[in-house]
Amino acid sequence: MASGLVTRAASAVVLAVPVLAIVHFGSPLFGLLILVASGIMAMEWYGMCARQGPRLAGLVMAAMVLAAVAAMGLEEPLIALVLLVVGSIVVMALNKGTPWLAAGVLYIGLPSVALIALRDDPEAGRQTVYWLLGVVWASDIGAYITGRTIGGPKLAPRISPGKTWAGFWGGVACAGLVGVIVAAVLGMAELWPLALFSCTLGAIAQGGDLFESWIKRRFGVKDSGNLIPGHGGLLDRVDALIAVIVVTATISTLTKGSILQWL
Repeated sequence: MASGLVTRAASAVVLAVPVLAIVHFGSPLFGLLILVASGIMAMEWYGMCARQGPRLAGLVMAAMVLAAVAAMGLEEPLIALVLLVVGSIVVMALNKGTPWLAAGVLYIGLPSVALIALRDDPEAGRQTVYWLLGVVWASDIGAYITGRTIGGPKLAPRISPGKTWAGFWGGVACAGLVGVIVAAVLGMAELWPLALFSCTLGAIAQGGDLFESWIKRRFGVKDSGNLIPGHGGLLDRVDALIAVIVVTATISTLTKGSILQWL
């Protein structure tokens, strides 16, 4: 357990430093980061679903995701969304109606596009992305430590036998703590709205983790890849972030502004 925790922590730190730096500098480096990451995730998704899809469908899936991310990087959100919708339909047709590869276009493409949109916010893009990363990482770390330390009843034993309710609540609490810290740093008059919403995102993050665990169990694989020591593939590392990005971007779109300003 100790050696695994050390490997996991070391990998997380090595990845976190350049990612945080790129988030700080923003475009075009941030768009390039998302482009590379989305390509890696598309390959991992195809690897998990390869038994149910021809190689051409996998190539089209990756190409449409990359094209959508590139369009968003050029500030063409409508084109990006059209590419994702059309791409999923084309992949479905190439895959003879089997939905898994087609679902990958949206599962990878939508959060990738949404994350670029969140960072491009001229008022609070950098703050928003830092906050989201902090919430997800806190939820992940809190769930891992409290779950391993306390143990107890399993959260979803048929999907992910290692996850416990203690880990779930530990992750939610740590996510809320990050919300309080961010609200204080930003000088918000009210700390609790952001703290409570951060707790909610912490729960959603763990739901995203469970969702990918269910997909991996569906296809009989342990990890989406072996890119990151102690974590597995890139999808294994960002599965929680994917869910959080989609929720946050949806609220930001509906409120027509930064979610930090809305709270």
